[in-house]
Amino acid sequence: MMSEHPMPLWEVFIRSRTGQSHRHVGSLHAADAALALQAARDVYTRRGEGNSIWVVPAASITASDPAERGMLFEPAESKIYRHPTFYTIPDDVGHM
Repeated sequence: MMSEHPMPLWEVFIRSRTGQSHRHVGSLHAADAALALQAARDVYTRRGEGNSIWVVPAASITASDPAERGMLFEPAESKIYRHPTFYTIPDDVGHM
């Protein structure tokens, strides 16, 4: 029998190694953040590939509208200095 209030949807992000960014790996349903974290660990790090896990309520994510892509991203294309390839990264910085 389905509950009146279904469990919320959580988005899961995993960081493979220290120094790298978290990457979205999937979604799951859980009653609260602690259970979502446990479920994410069980489902998405079965082979020990995770170093850090984030779980975020899907309802808290605000996304841009793909139909507004031109208006949202066009100003950045005219300012090449904002693009990371414009700069040279010194070798001693390491992995970015």
